[in-house]
Amino acid sequence: MEKPKVAFICVHNSCRSQIAEALGKYLAADVFESFSAGTETVPQINQDAVRLIKEIYQIDMEETQSSKLLSELPQVDIVITMGCNVNCPVIPCKYREDWGLDDPTGKEDAEFLKIIHLIHDNILNLSERISKNELFS
Repeated sequence: MEKPKVAFICVHNSCRSQIAEALGKYLAADVFESFSAGTETVPQINQDAVRLIKEIYQIDMEETQSSKLLSELPQVDIVITMGCNVNCPVIPCKYREDWGLDDPTGKEDAEFLKIIHLIHDNILNLSERISKNELFS
């Protein structure tokens, strides 16, 4: 069976969704394909997120990722919104959920680390639910 495609979505595609894409590829590439996008783009991924993901996981997000628009996504099976406190974008999918994560942009490293750890745990949980076929039943 083909691996489901998961899109991590937030408005600017600069921080939380980028972290989720990177950790999805790192922790769950055997279970699902990871993508991220937003309704707007930014010139570069959040530099605090880039630095911390590089320190913790030795992943250079800037090497393989960039800020992308929703229109650049392939057809996806699962949409995960990060917790847009505005109108979350809607794209067609078989399953959708919101992780309700606060945007750590402009905050201390401790806030970034909290969000990174939550995303890490959520990726593992999502991977397990997909493996057990719990989302599409």
